Amino acid sequence: MNQLEAHSRQQPRKNWWQRNWKWFVPTGCLTLIALFVVFIIAIFFTVTSMMKESTPYIESYQTAATNSYVIDRLGEPIEQKGTLQGNISITNNDGEANLTIPIRGPKGKGTIHVIGYKYNGKWSYDKMAIFIDASNETIDLLEE
Repeated sequence: MNQLEAHSRQQPRKNWWQRNWKWFVPTGCLTLIALFVVFIIAIFFTVTSMMKESTPYIESYQTAATNSYVIDRLGEPIEQKGTLQGNISITNNDGEANLTIPIRGPKGKGTIHVIGYKYNGKWSYDKMAIFIDASNETIDLLEE
């Protein structure tokens, strides 16, 4: 019996797991963490895009972007910048919305606050106002 055969009889060959666990475990954990983060980000962007397609968002943003006093304060064009916050709840033809929409124009920044209710498929608003950061003033968008 030569030396190679004697060595192979003394130590059986390790299986795949025994040879590779040191790199597989951290890689597997990092992969699971990355998948979890991607899942959370996907949920965030899905919810945000659904809120941007809602009637309260569209109506309040269009009202602010076409209001001459807001345009005078913020400049034109007015764009939504930042993270949309709030909630929208709709059941059948009824619902409610409470949104905070950060906006910006060439002259400054502001925040639209919207509180609205949907009854029998029609939205009405208790509050639709914009707070202008630079002047600390609030503009009621529901007043004509």
